[in-house]
Amino acid sequence: MSELLKKIDTPQDLHRLSDEQLQQVADEVRSYIIDTVGEIGGHFGANLGTVEIAVALHSLLDSPRDKILWDVGHQAYPHKVLTGRRDQLPTIRKYEGLAPFCSIFESEHDIMGAGHASTAIGYAVGIKEAMRRGHGEDGNVVAVVGDGAMTGGVAFEAVTQAGGLGTPIVVVLNDNGMSIAPNVGALSSYFNRVRLNPKLWHAREDVESSLTKLPALGHTFERLGPHFKESIKAFWAPGLWWEELDWAYMGVIDGHNVRAVRRAVREALAAQRPVVVHCATIKGKGFAPAEDGGLEGMEKWHAAKPKSIANGAPAPATAAPAGAAVSPPQYTRVFGEALVREARRDNRVIGITAAMNSGTGLNLLQQELPDRYFDVGIAEQQAVLLASGLALQQCRPVVAIYSTFLQRAYDEIVHDVCLQKLPVVFAMDRAGLVGDDGPTHHGAFDIAYLRCLPNIVLMAPRDEAMLVHMLRTALTYDDGPIALRYPRGEAVGVPLPVEPSVIPIGTGEILREASGDDSRRVALLGYGSGVSKALAAAELLAEHGVAVTVADARFAKPIDAGLVAQLAAEHELLVTIEEGVLSGGFGSGVWETLSDAGINARILRVGLPDRFVTHGAPRLLHAEVEFTPERIAERVLSAVGDRSQVA
Repeated sequence: MSELLKKIDTPQDLHRLSDEQLQQVADEVRSYIIDTVGEIGGHFGANLGTVEIAVALHSLLDSPRDKILWDVGHQAYPHKVLTGRRDQLPTIRKYEGLAPFCSIFESEHDIMGAGHASTAIGYAVGIKEAMRRGHGEDGNVVAVVGDGAMTGGVAFEAVTQAGGLGTPIVVVLNDNGMSIAPNVGALSSYFNRVRLNPKLWHAREDVESSLTKLPALGHTFERLGPHFKESIKAFWAPGLWWEELDWAYMGVIDGHNVRAVRRAVREALAAQRPVVVHCATIKGKGFAPAEDGGLEGMEKWHAAKPKSIANGAPAPATAAPAGAAVSPPQYTRVFGEALVREARRDNRVIGITAAMNSGTGLNLLQQELPDRYFDVGIAEQQAVLLASGLALQQCRPVVAIYSTFLQRAYDEIVHDVCLQKLPVVFAMDRAGLVGDDGPTHHGAFDIAYLRCLPNIVLMAPRDEAMLVHMLRTALTYDDGPIALRYPRGEAVGVPLPVEPSVIPIGTGEILREASGDDSRRVALLGYGSGVSKALAAAELLAEHGVAVTVADARFAKPIDAGLVAQLAAEHELLVTIEEGVLSGGFGSGVWETLSDAGINARILRVGLPDRFVTHGAPRLLHAEVEFTPERIAERVLSAVGDRSQVA
């Protein structure tokens, strides 16, 4: 770390520096991020693209009195470095280290929490309108919006309101042409045309000058006044869309030139009206494989794996030792490959993602059958509405979205899918605790928020083979939507089926029968990833002489009422195990099922706590929330009267 960056302990330390020194700080921040994230892993390319923007903003504004909002949060590492967290950057995304995104609990300079996208402009409007009414300390409000955030519809809602109210905020549009994958949609194409055509950058000035020189028309043009002139210029200039919504447009600015960004932002703040500063940046700026690799390079280096960079360049790949065990496939890849096979089998099958093609495995469908693939951008509501329209025309849409992000489309799930009993399949990746990305990305709530809806079926596989069977089951089900949840990371390692089978809806499966006549008979009923925890806990309990039955529920709705009644009748204790919140979850459903049948059973529910869980390696998080075989066994032994500890 250079001497200049070492002196930046607060944003105010930037205020005394010259433009040349600020550019040097930006270069040093970029090098620091490349070295640090290349060693520990984390979000990478987007952060390299926002370095100069962060330096320029903090050199002009007085944070936290002035509010800088970062949308999305994975482009805010430079902001963290400049706001007193420089020396903590090596802890980012680690257990008890810096949060992977902005967090209001971590720093007074993080004005809003951001783990997703498209929300900063809405926050900015609310903050500034409160200031205008005398609430809280007054100050400037700037939202840095980029890395695909403008593909989300909620951003447009905020833009419309700010223009109508005349809210004096500044939006810095970080236009890098990417989110995680290349941006999609008409607006993205429009921005790309603008940023790649230097002639348009200067059209706003050139058009007015040319019109005033036209023979016989120049004086007439002048007399028609500024409104007519602005209309003519806006027609030619890239800011037409913003201008029509009563925003002032400035751009396109070189987002990697600190002086240019500072000049534009200074003028925007002085305007005291809604202003957008359109900055062209490069995702992965300063790291050649990302910067020079085009869209493919930028996508590949959206995030860096630990120890993937050495001395500012990609680290050499290391071959696996001879005879090393082959790791099980990732659940995401198993799903993606299975979906391709299903699409080849049935031409009605169509895959839909919301800007997460590789993250959900739909990149495989995109490559193999591109005409059967849609990417709607960061617009989960539109993903579900698109699926609804497809289903009405007898297609079989599969909406592949992370569990946590599907929440953004809840209204459409309720009114447009469930109410109409449309055969839409929701494939929810990242179910349960996902690790380093933390509480904004944990899939903790989907069982609870979907189980209360009529007409929907909920299921979860215990392993990759069951995932393949369940996808076939979902695509052959005609009576409404099905939601299928599965975890992040490696699968169990069982063989995949040659030909998938259809599972009868609402049926569970006993995997291990209790043996012996011990009065301490216990049934462990797992759901999804809870099954593997149940099987491991059963081995520990057997060592303590407890007779254990293990069953895979397979379905959280409808629950196999016959199976749970049998387990309750034949065992002293019934334990439900799920990697989701307990309130309204799978265990609650089992309890309700038995109660409705008039069965009074002892039930112990194991799941996630009623709080947001931090970030960190999944094994650490599972230990923290007591979702481990050892802790499950201890709780069971305590419940049946044996309080000895399990090693």
